[in-house]
Amino acid sequence: MHKTIGILAHVDAGKTTFSEQLLYHTSRIKKRGRVDHKDAFLDSHTIEKQRGITVFADQTTFTYKQSTYHLIDTPGHVDFSPEMERAIQVMDYAIVIVSAVEGVQGHTETVWQLLQKHRIPTFFFINKIDRVGANMEKVLADIRKHMTEDAFPITGANLEGNMDEALVEFLAERDEQLLEMYMEKGYDQEIWLNNLIDQINRNQVFPVMHGSALQDIGVVEFLHVFDSLTLTNYNNQEAFSGRVYKIRHDENGTRLTFIKALAGTLSVREPLAYGAFNQQMEEKVTQLRMYHGEKYEQVETVHAGELFAVTGLTDAQVGDGLGALKEKAAFEMIPTLKSKVIVDPSLPVKEALRLFQILDAEDPSLHVHWDERLQDIHIHVMGTVQLEVLEQYVKERFDLSVSFADPEIVYKETIEAPVVGYGHFEPLKHYAEVHLKIEPAERNSGISFENACHADDLSVGNQNLIRHHLFEREHHGLLTGSAVTDVKITLLTGRAHEKHTSGGDFREAAFRALRQGLEKANNLLLEPYYQFKIRVEIELMGRVISDIQQANGTFETPNTEGEKATITGTAPVATFKQYSVDLASFTQGKGSIHLTFAGYFPCHNQEEVIERIGYNKDADPEYSSSSIFCAKGKGYTVPWDKAEAYMHG
Repeated sequence: MHKTIGILAHVDAGKTTFSEQLLYHTSRIKKRGRVDHKDAFLDSHTIEKQRGITVFADQTTFTYKQSTYHLIDTPGHVDFSPEMERAIQVMDYAIVIVSAVEGVQGHTETVWQLLQKHRIPTFFFINKIDRVGANMEKVLADIRKHMTEDAFPITGANLEGNMDEALVEFLAERDEQLLEMYMEKGYDQEIWLNNLIDQINRNQVFPVMHGSALQDIGVVEFLHVFDSLTLTNYNNQEAFSGRVYKIRHDENGTRLTFIKALAGTLSVREPLAYGAFNQQMEEKVTQLRMYHGEKYEQVETVHAGELFAVTGLTDAQVGDGLGALKEKAAFEMIPTLKSKVIVDPSLPVKEALRLFQILDAEDPSLHVHWDERLQDIHIHVMGTVQLEVLEQYVKERFDLSVSFADPEIVYKETIEAPVVGYGHFEPLKHYAEVHLKIEPAERNSGISFENACHADDLSVGNQNLIRHHLFEREHHGLLTGSAVTDVKITLLTGRAHEKHTSGGDFREAAFRALRQGLEKANNLLLEPYYQFKIRVEIELMGRVISDIQQANGTFETPNTEGEKATITGTAPVATFKQYSVDLASFTQGKGSIHLTFAGYFPCHNQEEVIERIGYNKDADPEYSSSSIFCAKGKGYTVPWDKAEAYMHG
């Protein structure tokens, strides 16, 4: 039985040490490494050893009893959350490590929310019970209060003899049929055990155990219980389907596509289909590799439930479905900051761009962007620690010296009311016309497309071409040049010429139609917001509320319990991104803050931001809202506000 498990935690909770113990007790490694000794098996990169944190989601396998486990050790620092989320999407089960001393911390709640979003059955291991200040009961209460009331302590004795009465009743309360059986016939160990496994898989029960990874207390018992209560059912007889969860390049520059097989089998030299709408590709797999940390072994065939890497796929992206699985995964951990890459003037900037595009394939959240006019490279990041690590990583990997400008906010733009945009592209021997309806969509919904064009007006192939061009890149808004979002685009109609229309013509016409529509619209600037949860002593509640108001945030009625107050709400990232430092200062480290990305909402200081950015919509080299018409064998430009008259004249 194949089981993919992930180890997740707030940084320094003991996640990597726990992973080392699992690998040691299952004979995958002969010597237990330690983070502080810089010899942990899965923290193999120089940067991870130097900083003592996990940066990359590395994997290995081990066997225990009748199961083969594929273990992923994930980053615990918030700046590397996108790497963690990409790993979560392929997990069968998660193990969340919580420190018995520090308890539930801000990032622990982020981890929990992602696991719930992806519906991953989860076990908790309360670690560091040997440390001074450890309080297991308080941590369990915090898990139940801040994450799930369905957390329940489990012991090995519950599985081998009769379950204790509290667990029996806990399960019966969550299953009507079980409760009815209990009332009529009483307790049956086998039925209750199977029900426990089922409720875990349905995210109705979350087992909790405890111990010390460093002192090797409770780890073996945890593994025994975990193995007994987890069950997967992969089918090798179905057509192959899989999901891409990681892209890497080996020491020779060979592109590696890491895949979770969800059904069927895959062999070397088999063709594999992947890609989005209208971009389906099929390429042959040239190698299959099973990775164990930095090392790997080549195999001829992989089976459903396994994690592996392939060579031979040139353009598969993280999140892509493969084979019978067509849909692409969606991710929540979205960077809200961007930074300019500062390259040594003696080095060719285009070579630096090529290397950053390699990094972009491996970490698509970087969103590497090339500004042709300014000859600048920009990247999106989660925070300053990520920039520090990236600077070191680029130097070590590519021998490229770079630095980064101070991070800035990533803004977006949308419209407030429906418009129709028209684009006409007709230089000599070219012809295309596109009519698009653009209307506001639900906040944080992105861009959607609808086709209302009749095949009598435009061939289906050309209709698909227009759709493809609209989604091939982000589009610049008129206020700041930021990406357009939260709109529904409907293709109303279009025109082509039997002889003179080529594919690129529809790209020009579609972009001009979109831009012309934006010119007529009421445009709105959006900025990223945090959802926050702040816990402080009651006497500091007034100070926190005042700070939230000054930051243009909003908050709900505070919840007080004992000497503590919990305040939740939303605030702009721009005004709130440093607040964790301020909070730690005036609470002497006793206050806690949990920040998650809440989405994009209207900018609190739109005019100020527009003025500061200084975007000139008429000087954007990638866009024009004008149309091009042809007369007397020569093309001529018609401004956006007069183009419709020419089309309909």
